[in-house]
Amino acid sequence: MNTSTSPQATVRAELLQQLAQTPSFDLAVVGGGATGLGVALDAAARGFKVVLLEAMDFAKGTSSRATKLVHGGVRYLAQGNIALVREALHERTTLLHNAPHIAQPLAFVMPSYRLLDTPFYGIGLKMYDALAGKAGLGSTQFLSAGATRGLLPTVQGKGLKGGVKYWDGQFDDARLALALARTAAAKGALLINYCPVTGLVQEGGRVVGLECKDAETGQAYTVRARCVVNATGPWVDQLRQEDAQMLGKPVKAMVAPSQGVHLVVDREFLPSDHALLVPKTADGRVLFAVPWLGKVILGTTDTPRHDLAREPVPFDEEVNFILSEAGKYLSRQPTLADVRSMWAGLRPLAKPQDDDGENTKGISREHTVLTSKSGMVTVTGGKWTTYRAMAEDVLEACFNAGELPRKPGGVTVNLPLVGSPASGRSQHSMHMGQGMHSYGSEAAVIEALPGASVWLADGLSEAMVRFAARHEYARTVEDVLARRNRMLFLDARLAAKLAPRVAEILREELGADPALESFLALAQQYTGKKRA
Repeated sequence: MNTSTSPQATVRAELLQQLAQTPSFDLAVVGGGATGLGVALDAAARGFKVVLLEAMDFAKGTSSRATKLVHGGVRYLAQGNIALVREALHERTTLLHNAPHIAQPLAFVMPSYRLLDTPFYGIGLKMYDALAGKAGLGSTQFLSAGATRGLLPTVQGKGLKGGVKYWDGQFDDARLALALARTAAAKGALLINYCPVTGLVQEGGRVVGLECKDAETGQAYTVRARCVVNATGPWVDQLRQEDAQMLGKPVKAMVAPSQGVHLVVDREFLPSDHALLVPKTADGRVLFAVPWLGKVILGTTDTPRHDLAREPVPFDEEVNFILSEAGKYLSRQPTLADVRSMWAGLRPLAKPQDDDGENTKGISREHTVLTSKSGMVTVTGGKWTTYRAMAEDVLEACFNAGELPRKPGGVTVNLPLVGSPASGRSQHSMHMGQGMHSYGSEAAVIEALPGASVWLADGLSEAMVRFAARHEYARTVEDVLARRNRMLFLDARLAAKLAPRVAEILREELGADPALESFLALAQQYTGKKRA
């Protein structure tokens, strides 16, 4: 798909008018994260009439706060979950093929500080290669200590015995979510952000639609649909509880939220196009140091949470843990003063129904799809890499429940997303800074907009802000600086500095309040000044 000549406009008034004037949809999706967007795209590509409603912005929650890895899951292999690894490895290749401008292969190096580590992990990674088969990205290699230092110039040299190099992928999660949304819209789906669902509509014990409200005007809408999909990530139990209350039957929570924290530092801590992976830290988690968009991401943690904050705050102990563990494997110890941005995201781990959710590291990352007595389909769990396979499973549940007529699947396996270069390849690596290349085939459209030569910072022009408002559903400063451009995640202080001018452009484009003050408060949190 090459939409460089005519990207669709995302005029909010027109989207809401379409919502009001459509008598009924085949499918209504609640939630605009990876899972919901994947479902909307798959259903629209099969020819269904689809609406997707998101309470905040697309990918505002978990789906913009990932470790930015497209991976089969090395740790899941260690857990013996062969089926999940095999599926993820094949989905990884599909994703890299369909969006090469925002998802690309990445080489990882696992340094060894004990003689047996290299053969132990190397053999496991050879199994990883075998499971990938033709979908593999490159062969695992055993490295000497010298070769390891050559690929990771700032790796801790003391006691280094060697290493193992293997391949996975990385991506820009928020921009991928946006590409899914825009590709679904190109296939005829109606997607609206800042339109929270306020209730379900039931008739005769069946869910036949939902109530929603435009968060900007307060205007309420009733949406009828043959099938409703609850894809709200960590928040799925809220809609499930309402569904159950209407039926008079209580349900057990199916999500055990887990918090993952990431810190961003400058490239000088790891001046390499290879990522560093530590398979087992002091708390048993994997530690990553990943080159991404001109910076390095350090993470992650896995801390159980019992609240469902929209903007979870990193705990002091999580931040200290990441910095401490990173210092064990890098020649220079990163400190809090080195952190350019930090963020926390909630993982919607689908727990067994007899599990209290206290040990989230042990919960499988597989997804769960449930159909209630009312016919509402709920999906949660899983991970970004398998979003497409999850969407197919959700539609299968809709078919099995008799809510939708069955249509053949597989339609998104070879479906390039909006912006995908015609050549199927990108000339720029994901470890480079943001820029015009981030837009793939749509770069020429942006270069023709007002302000194309006015750069607010490296990787962000005034034209990009206008494009976000006109064609990428952006409504606020946060939408632009957190998800259309990733400045908030890369350098929170710089993002705050750029915010006033971004707000001015958005006022010109949209004539609405761009929520500047709330963004400045959020940027303070991402600098680390507000932690729990």
